[in-house]
Amino acid sequence: MKKSLLKNILIFFLVFLAIASIFSLYNLKESEVEPITTQDLIAEINSNEIKKIEVVGSQLNITKTDDSLQSLDKEPSESLSTLLDNLGVEKEKIQQIPIEIKTESGAGYWLSMILPFLLPLLLIVVFIWFMMRQVQGANSKAMSFGQSKVKQAKKDDKNKITFKNVAGVKEAKEELEEIVEFLKYPKKFIALGAKIPKGVLLMGPPGTGKTLLAKAVAGQAGVPFFSISGSEFVEMFVGVGASRVRDLFDKAKKSAPCIVFIDEIDAVGRQRGAGLGGSHDEREQTLNQILVEMDGFEPTANVIVIAATNRPDVLDPALLRPGRFDRRVTLDLPDINDRESILKVHAHKKPLTKEVDLRQVAERTPGFSGADLENLLNESAIFAARQDKKKIDKSDVLESIEKVLLGPQRKSHILSKDEKKVTAVHEAGHALISYILPHADPVHKVSIISRGRAAGYTMNLPERDKYLHKRSEFIDQLAVLLGGYVAEDMTFGEVTTGASNDLQRATQLARKLITQFGMSEKLAPRTYGEKDELVFLGRDIREQRNYSEKVAEEIDSEIDKLINQAVKTAEKTISENRDKIDRLVTDLAKKETIEKDEFLELMEGKANKKTEDK
Repeated sequence: MKKSLLKNILIFFLVFLAIASIFSLYNLKESEVEPITTQDLIAEINSNEIKKIEVVGSQLNITKTDDSLQSLDKEPSESLSTLLDNLGVEKEKIQQIPIEIKTESGAGYWLSMILPFLLPLLLIVVFIWFMMRQVQGANSKAMSFGQSKVKQAKKDDKNKITFKNVAGVKEAKEELEEIVEFLKYPKKFIALGAKIPKGVLLMGPPGTGKTLLAKAVAGQAGVPFFSISGSEFVEMFVGVGASRVRDLFDKAKKSAPCIVFIDEIDAVGRQRGAGLGGSHDEREQTLNQILVEMDGFEPTANVIVIAATNRPDVLDPALLRPGRFDRRVTLDLPDINDRESILKVHAHKKPLTKEVDLRQVAERTPGFSGADLENLLNESAIFAARQDKKKIDKSDVLESIEKVLLGPQRKSHILSKDEKKVTAVHEAGHALISYILPHADPVHKVSIISRGRAAGYTMNLPERDKYLHKRSEFIDQLAVLLGGYVAEDMTFGEVTTGASNDLQRATQLARKLITQFGMSEKLAPRTYGEKDELVFLGRDIREQRNYSEKVAEEIDSEIDKLINQAVKTAEKTISENRDKIDRLVTDLAKKETIEKDEFLELMEGKANKKTEDK
């Protein structure tokens, strides 16, 4: 409101300056005419210097023989001839001068009389009008405060999103096909006594395509699509959220059949009565209104609410009961086939060279969501454009994978010779143990080039997507994590701070094995500790203990046991394969980056044999 007020004042000021400048130009023109006195006029007439006199009302416009202009004001009631006669001017002199009498127009007279008063009045009226309009705008905003900020998607047949635009998630699309049928042919279901589902809850990690899938349902059914975020309901004032919910559902009922999409519904749908020191009353009122509106739908009101969240565990049970969100659709991270399909969709308008194999890219991106894959190809296009390429080649895509995973190369972060050697030994330790241990993921790349916060990195990627993991896999993974720490200690007799992140990840993994996965050889197969998401005063408070201090000591003892076993496995592996790690360290120091094929040749000794033959 302040910005708008300042804008109006500025406009008013500029208009005022423009009018003032126009009047100043008018006055400048007038200033070219020389005003004279009556005595000057008589003297000029007597000396024959007057060429013409023009009488306009009470003003005399005098033109001299040299074409210069003069002006004189006389009394309105006295004529020019009378004036000159009274002043003793000879009649012969007067008769020699052409005198032209002009009558002033009525409009000009009134304009000259009224304009000096009318113009300031008009400026004041315009200023008051600007102020009144500003106040009316504020009042209208205040009156619309309780209206929902829902956005309705425009009908665009060319850019309409359907299930064809959504790759992967086959089961989710099959589940949502029923919703499309309900929207297209509701009478078929009502005739059999079936109730149209009121709500669909899309659950899944971020970036798995929940919003895209909701748009695809609306596009497939050809119905209006209303979208709003859960956080847009909640305001500082109590009751506004509930009012916006009512307004949203009123608009939806008028446009039925339609779809209402509420993104991040956990912003208002969290369990009621939770938290220390009371709850957010406005949020609870908003949730109550959503529950009432969904219950109030008539059986024939063809409005379906689709909500999305990545935290279904914190939602209020009343939202999840039958009659509210009748369908729950889970979207998982895509597998290798789905990743390939998603890459094909996003690569549709990007010129790729023939050497870019999207299947190979899908193999290198386990755990990537659909949004991650879209970002990957976008980064590839940006990287190719920076190098003025006409097409995206394989090197651009592989570089983008590492950028998304680890961050961009830190070219300014130059390691000293000693630090380079320590980093090479550290990464060689990780890579060697990954190669030797049977249950570790294969090595795809080893590098001592800094990326993100890492001085170097070893890229381990699984051969296939895994949904279940064995204890032996975790034990080998612990040894791989500690391989860099052990390699540094065995080579230099001391360790550096470069292993801090590895130690943190190894500790977290060991704790999960004991407390969550029931993989302890000593403790009972149960979970230890409960996460209470309802308390909001810090992570440590949310993790509540359900075990005694004695069991806590045993948990710490089991974690130490797993870590020590991993250290011994790493030490044994490095000692038995010292020649291989030395070859790897030497090549890393020279080349800085070693790909999978070259790494395998080094481990098998083929690379050295080729060098000797040459």
